[in-house]
Amino acid sequence: MLSDANGIPLSFTVTGANAHDITQLLPLVEAIPPVRGKVGKPRRRPDKVQGDRGYDSEPHREALRNKGIEPVLAKRNTEHGSGLGKTRWMIERTIAWLHQFRRLRIRYEKRADIHEAFVCIACIMICYNALKGFC
Repeated sequence: MLSDANGIPLSFTVTGANAHDITQLLPLVEAIPPVRGKVGKPRRRPDKVQGDRGYDSEPHREALRNKGIEPVLAKRNTEHGSGLGKTRWMIERTIAWLHQFRRLRIRYEKRADIHEAFVCIACIMICYNALKGFC
């Protein structure tokens, strides 16, 4: 799951439980849809990407820099206190919002495409509820 600074889902992928997080970093960034707003070319990429120690990889940092994205990824084997904990709760809250949907809290579907459809519907509902608060 990749979300913005307010916890609104931007992109997600469904993988097996044994898939490592770092394998999904670049596909998640690539999957961000264009954001409409100002006249001109739609914005497709964030300014920064934050991640915990599971995303510590120099080749991935370099790939993000090549896309014009500043990687803010915690390094392994360093002391805690990187400051990422202050903003990490946003993604944790987004995951908690997803778990409000019973079919996502416990995965009943055996087929990944059906589970992915339910995750997509839940993300749509989260975005709708966030937009409803702005109107």
